[in-house]
Amino acid sequence: MLLDLRRLHQQYEMKVKGVLHIGAHYGEENSIYQELGYPNKVYFEPLAKNYKVLSERVTDSTLYQVALGAEPSVKSMYVESANQGQSSSILKPKIHLQQYPHITFPEREKVTVETLDNVIEDKASYNFINMDVQGYELEVLKGATEILQHIDYLMCEVNRAEVYEGCCMVDDLDVFLKPYGLGRVETTWDGVTWGDAFYVKKEI
Repeated sequence: MLLDLRRLHQQYEMKVKGVLHIGAHYGEENSIYQELGYPNKVYFEPLAKNYKVLSERVTDSTLYQVALGAEPSVKSMYVESANQGQSSSILKPKIHLQQYPHITFPEREKVTVETLDNVIEDKASYNFINMDVQGYELEVLKGATEILQHIDYLMCEVNRAEVYEGCCMVDDLDVFLKPYGLGRVETTWDGVTWGDAFYVKKEI
């Protein structure tokens, strides 16, 4: 996360009922969630090697070894190892290859894709989505239209250039999330072409 969740939690007086963390990697944020007292944590991580580490490190949450998207399917992910798999994506890397030439994508891995709405039954128990899916954010949200009715806070990586082929842009997310009452209140562009954004439901 490029944005400081501790600061956001205090500044926006976040009242988190449950967290849906999509693109969990090794579960690095779990200690912060514990510190802030967030209950009902669910992690999604599709890559086998990452999921193995995640399952060893995070023992107080629900874990799913699936990717999320607009509809159930099987996809092939572009997998890298120079950045511990954190840059891996369902989308083919594009500008990423020029910005970070030391990060290559020599492997492919088939992953199961589900929709968030299909996986989560008790949708009202979660009001915070934290998402890091390397340009696939809009596809994930298209499969989460029921859950989005209950979301008060959303943090995700955003793009303003084609870091991955066909990746959504930050303006696309703004437009998609507006009908759910979610407005972008913070953005950082530490990655120049990519960064992090934080959305809050306007009625809060």
